[in-house]
Amino acid sequence: MNAFNRLIMIIVALLMIIIPVVMLLVAFGVIAASFIDQYTNYQGALSSLGNLSVSSFSQQILTIIGIISALVALIAFILLLRELSFGRRVARDAVVEGEAGQETKITSGAIKTLVEGAARKSGAASPKVKLESVGESYNVDCRVTVPESNADSDSFNFTELASRTKDNIQGAMERYSVPYKEVEITVQGTES
Repeated sequence: MNAFNRLIMIIVALLMIIIPVVMLLVAFGVIAASFIDQYTNYQGALSSLGNLSVSSFSQQILTIIGIISALVALIAFILLLRELSFGRRVARDAVVEGEAGQETKITSGAIKTLVEGAARKSGAASPKVKLESVGESYNVDCRVTVPESNADSDSFNFTELASRTKDNIQGAMERYSVPYKEVEITVQGTES
């Protein structure tokens, strides 16, 4: 989703949060209706709808309106959090072959599986992969452990395993034309 669409979604989500909250505050008398009316002229809109008034609703109807408003605000809040997307941003797919009319895409799940397989092939165990999209390429963060069979050896070189794993992952991504920017390997000790 491009930046303009995201901006529109954020504005809509904020409005869907603010309007029900303000309506609830007016309905339950926390904010004076005359105060809101001087900025929005909502009384004119209500009179055009047939002189609707908060005082004409029963307590049961006000409760139902309150519940519906709270649900709309909650859904809008979830949409807002989704659009703001804190943390790493992962693209759904990457274009690996860009010829016009013959585009080939690969999903982020397939890229993750590719990276995990390349890490295992290099001799690492239990790879945990996190992908972050940067433009049209990926940053790869792979955390691996040393296989239990090698863990007992005092001469095992953790740096060599990390280097071999990184080279293997980069080679696999290049072989399948998956664009990447950075590959980071972390060896987290031995497999238990």
